[in-house]
Amino acid sequence: MNGLIYKQFYSLSKDERAKQKHQKGICIWFTGLSGSGKSTLANQLEQQLFKRGKHSYVLDGDNLRQGLCSDLDFSVKSRSENIRRVSEVAKMMVDAGLITIVTLISPYQKDRDAARLKFDDKEFIEVYLSTSIEECEKRDVKGLYKKARSGLVSNFTGISSDYEIPDGSELDIDTDKLSVKECTEILIDFVSNY
Repeated sequence: MNGLIYKQFYSLSKDERAKQKHQKGICIWFTGLSGSGKSTLANQLEQQLFKRGKHSYVLDGDNLRQGLCSDLDFSVKSRSENIRRVSEVAKMMVDAGLITIVTLISPYQKDRDAARLKFDDKEFIEVYLSTSIEECEKRDVKGLYKKARSGLVSNFTGISSDYEIPDGSELDIDTDKLSVKECTEILIDFVSNY
C-alpha cells in the first residue's frame, strides 16, 4: 500500500479451517427489495444448517447499519461502501471456514460484482429474491414503503432509488409464489449440492 502496511501470513490455511468444520466456507448473498424476505429466509436457512451440524453466521444489513456501517447514509456512494465493508467481513468469515449468509438490498450490479470478485471460484452464491414491489409494499413490515411514498424517507430502493435486477445470480426465488417453507427447502437443497 503505502510502505507502512504489509500483508501478514498465518500458518493455517482456508482449507484446513474448513476441513476442521467438515464443510466448505461459502458466502450466500441475498439481494432483493426491502420486504422481499431476505432476513426471514436467512434465518430459516441458518436454522436448517445448524440442525445439520454446519457452522454459519448471518451478516444482516439492518444489524450492520447499527454498528460497522452506522456512519453511512443511503446515497449511492455510501451504499457502495456498505457493500464493500460487508463483503470484506464476509470474505474473512469464509476464510475461517464459515457458511456466511449476507442479507443486503445491494441494489447495484457493479457493487454485487465487486463483492463476488473478492471470493474464490464456487465460494459466492448470489440469491436474488425476485419478489414484486407490489408484494413487498403489501408486506411493508417496517413501514418503510409508506414513509417513502409520503416523502419521509429519501433514496428508498424501488421508490426513489433504483434496483438493478441481477444478471447472473445462482438462484432466483420468487417469494410472491412460494411459502417460506418451500423457499427454505430450495435454498437448503441448493446449498447442500453446491
